Amino acid sequence: MASPDIILIGATGLVGGVVARSVAATSLVRRAPDDPDSQPEMVVAPGEQWPALIAERRPAILISCLGTTIRQAGSQAAFRAVDHDLVLACARAAKEAGVRHMIAVSSVGASSKASNFYLRTKGEVEDALRALGFDRLDLLRPGLLTGNRAGPPRLGEGIAMVAAPLTDALLHGSLRRYRSIPAERVARAMARLTGERASGVYIHENDAIRALAD
Repeated sequence: MASPDIILIGATGLVGGVVARSVAATSLVRRAPDDPDSQPEMVVAPGEQWPALIAERRPAILISCLGTTIRQAGSQAAFRAVDHDLVLACARAAKEAGVRHMIAVSSVGASSKASNFYLRTKGEVEDALRALGFDRLDLLRPGLLTGNRAGPPRLGEGIAMVAAPLTDALLHGSLRRYRSIPAERVARAMARLTGERASGVYIHENDAIRALAD
């Protein structure tokens, strides 16, 4: 039975799919997944309706695993519409409805000052989420996500996954945060964070995510 206290957006992605199976949450999806049993409780609606649905349900926690790629979206503008605009629209609706806790997947290297468009967008989202003033905000910054992703294969990502064991072995010290990490471990960390009650803004990079998942 899904909990009315948790709403999940981005439930059809690599991390979100695992979260949907491991956390008793209501998932907002734009289209039904091929395997409906993977989403025990879901509401199918266009993304523009999600803020109103969140406001109506007034959950205690909002989880965002929402994200795409520029290639998948088709343009930088389309990418930003999902990863920035839709995430923030849902977050604002949640905050205005009294949601106290938000958990969101970001990216290692996220910074509003980054020269890379993807990382700059992620950083701008993080800054905007902080400014909303949730009682508790958890931002997860994993490295390369590994796992079985639904949909068409991403060539560059596939090559990176194959090379990940060698690449990871070369990343030490402060560079450890760039190591790859299984999506399942990120999802387990997010599930663990739903039980945290301390207030504040928390940034979780690879080692912290792994510790939470263990």
